[in-house]
Amino acid sequence: MNIGFAKLQMLSDLGFSDAVYAFGASIFFVGYVVFEIPSNIVLHKIGARIWISRIMITWGIVSAAIAFVDPVAAWTGLGKEMTFYILRFLLGVSEAGFFAGIVLYISYWFPAERQAKVMAGFIVAIPISLIVGGPISGALMDHFHDVHGLAGWQWMLVLEGLPAVVLGMVVFMYLDSSVADAKWLSEAEKSMITANLRIDDRHKRHNFSAVVGDYRVWVMAGIMICYSTGIYGLSFWLPTIIKNAGIKSAFDIGLLSAIPWLTSAIAMIANAVHSRKMNERRWHAAVPSFIAGFSFILAALTANNLPVALFFLSVSAAGVMAHAPVFWTFPASVLSGTAAAAGIALITSIGSTSGFVGSYAASLAKDLTGDINNGTYVLAALMLLGGVLVLVIPKQTLSSRLEK
Repeated sequence: MNIGFAKLQMLSDLGFSDAVYAFGASIFFVGYVVFEIPSNIVLHKIGARIWISRIMITWGIVSAAIAFVDPVAAWTGLGKEMTFYILRFLLGVSEAGFFAGIVLYISYWFPAERQAKVMAGFIVAIPISLIVGGPISGALMDHFHDVHGLAGWQWMLVLEGLPAVVLGMVVFMYLDSSVADAKWLSEAEKSMITANLRIDDRHKRHNFSAVVGDYRVWVMAGIMICYSTGIYGLSFWLPTIIKNAGIKSAFDIGLLSAIPWLTSAIAMIANAVHSRKMNERRWHAAVPSFIAGFSFILAALTANNLPVALFFLSVSAAGVMAHAPVFWTFPASVLSGTAAAAGIALITSIGSTSGFVGSYAASLAKDLTGDINNGTYVLAALMLLGGVLVLVIPKQTLSSRLEK
């Protein structure tokens, strides 16, 4: 979210074009993809407490450092564009393994069929951060401009990067890496959790070589590409789409951009709860993808009418995010142990290549057609494809194996 808002002021301050921004936004995913699998394997070996805290601390520091592209470029002699690219790449390296690591960490505590609501509790942080982050980013950019000689976008990047550092320290002090480490569980509770996980593990792949040969893992990677393109494309370009509709204030853009994410948070939790209640996961992941795809099309068709377009973008965001917590129970239905660490990272790293598509779709559409909104059709097509791929996964793969 913060790089999408920084774009509103940063490009003119640094003399960057849309193409420079798009490449900088997307090169993040090179570092992320390259280091995703090694990062998750390290987390599995040394524990979530140490590794998640490391990720968050370095993530926050590098994110804040992007505010100082100009002085860093002058100090290193690399040039502003190259400095921006390097910092975005390092941000990807720093963050690599975070999302996959949390998905893996949740699998240490909950059997696959019980993960949807838990995953929703984690992933709902994404739309909440976008709901809160939009207005806060806009307010910081409007009200902190030229304070102590820094532009509003610089203050925004620094003040939104440092909390990750603080929370990383909290993680190091308090997070339990496993059920065995949890002092707040009784021995009977630990035994019950371990027994359920052992039953759940019987039908799973446990070694990485088997993971590579399992077509279901590659289908999940394809689904991840489609889903991630939708969310990255929407988060990278939503502020720009709203600005192009005639809204000038960064704070007002932030408030309007929060609406789709508020809708998505509600839809995400409702879909996850209903999925658990009905003990069904395939259609609870596929249907939101189809809804998102058709809504993206309608949003592009009504782009000149902001209230109507914002409504369809809200439905699109709801579909994209409602799909996510249910989908992320799929890998744990197939993988366990080191295979889960590597397989989940493989799915997320391949899926994260969608960051290139998501960040470039709008820019390319603008260059080719003169209308930035035409990139929305790319997001629509991929969300529809993602729904089809969900239904390719056999129903029995996601069926319950636990005793009720």
